[in-house]
Parts: sequence; C-alpha cells; structure tokens
Amino acid sequence: MKKFTILFLLIANSILPSFSQVSVKDSSISTPILGLSYGYYFPSGDMADRFGNNSSVQLNLDFKSKKKAMIGINGSYFFGNSIKENLFDSLGYIINKNGEFADIRLFERGFTTSITLGRIFTLKKPNQNSGIVFNVGFGFMQHKIRIEAIGNNTPQLSKQYKKGYDRLSNGFLLSQNIGYLYLSNNRLANFYIGFECMQGFTKNRRSYNFDTMEQDTKKRIDILYGAKLSWILPLYKKAPQEFYTY
Repeated sequence: MKKFTILFLLIANSILPSFSQVSVKDSSISTPILGLSYGYYFPSGDMADRFGNNSSVQLNLDFKSKKKAMIGINGSYFFGNSIKENLFDSLGYIINKNGEFADIRLFERGFTTSITLGRIFTLKKPNQNSGIVFNVGFGFMQHKIRIEAIGNNTPQLSKQYKKGYDRLSNGFLLSQNIGYLYLSNNRLANFYIGFECMQGFTKNRRSYNFDTMEQDTKKRIDILYGAKLSWILPLYKKAPQEFYTY
C-alpha cells in the first residue's frame, strides 16, 4: 500500500499541469478528481465462509475528459473483526505455555488495487460535470487473517508460525461500480455515493496450513459488495492572471 500511495502521488503530480481551468457550471471540463472514501461491504462466495462484514477506506484518482469518459487508479484497505473459520481446536481454543487457554484475537485484513474505466451520464442539473457514473475495474486483491496472541506466551503462534494459520490469499480482481457524482457550481461541495461489487479470483499462497495439516490448493471466488461515500476534491488548475496594457 505504501508503494501504491507513492505511485499514486507521482502520477497526480505529473498530470496536473496539463489541465486548464474553465467554468464548471457552463461546460463539460477535463480535470483530475481525487477521492477519499469510506465503504461498508458484505461478503459472498468463498469470502462469506471465512469473514463477516467489513469496512474499507479507499483512495482514488480519476481523470475526467470533456467527453465525460473517466479513467482512474484505486487503492483500498479493508478490515473487520468477524472471523468464521476455525483455526484451532474444535472449540476454537489453543493452549499457551502455561497450560491455559490462550487469549487469541483474530481480525480480517486485506487490500485491493485496480485500474478503472467508466463514463458519466449527466443530468440537466446542476451542471455537465455531475451525474450517474458507471465504471468497471481490474486489478489485484489480497486478504488474510491477522492473529494477535495477547501476552506473547503462545509459542505455536510466534511470528514464523503464524503463516501456517493466517490463510494469506490473493489473485486477480474484477469490480463494477455505479453511483452519483456531484461537482458543485461553486466548487465547494463535491461528493460521490455509490454501490460497488468486487470479485477476487484468489488462491491460498501459504505452502501448508498447520491446523488442517495439508496444503490448500482450492481456487477461490471472493466477493464483496456494498456502498461507499467519497469526499471529492477536483484538482482544478488556477486560471492565469490577465494583464491589460494601453
């Protein structure tokens, strides 16, 4: 995610100077659009057997053309605390070095990166830069179970052994998104609200699962769907100052 954020900022910095400022109210404009989003998602497919609902924070950089086409790059980090898969004994417990039930906490952690292609279908109001947005994307999805052993008294879950339980999975991602983009005439209030569905075609990347005592070679279809709300910052370039001579 750190590498993606650096790449994200470098691309934005290199492209910004090529866009000029025109009236948002009077015409369709070309502009980069930066978005910071929060989403709430429900799992389906193989994802529903492992995790419950999760939240997501996202960073988007889209480029809107005068012809209302859009291309963008997207990165998201999703997280939750509902783990359905049993990693330990039949009751979900593991014994620490003191002979007691260990205090183990499990969390969902994952991320996606993608490139998106879409289009705006504008309405009469408020302007030619707002309207219904539809896009599709393709990229990469990864997720795992984060394991925290409270007290560090469970040698079975030391750093090198956690990999045998965490179910690290990743693979190709497809996504579809439909929503409403609002860019105000006064350029102050800008937002996006929409519905998104993601399909990850993933596999377990660990060579061996300690609890099942075998390698997991199953091909997974991990689905997440839900709603997201974005705060939008159109990166308009300042218009050049005009000077008059007589």
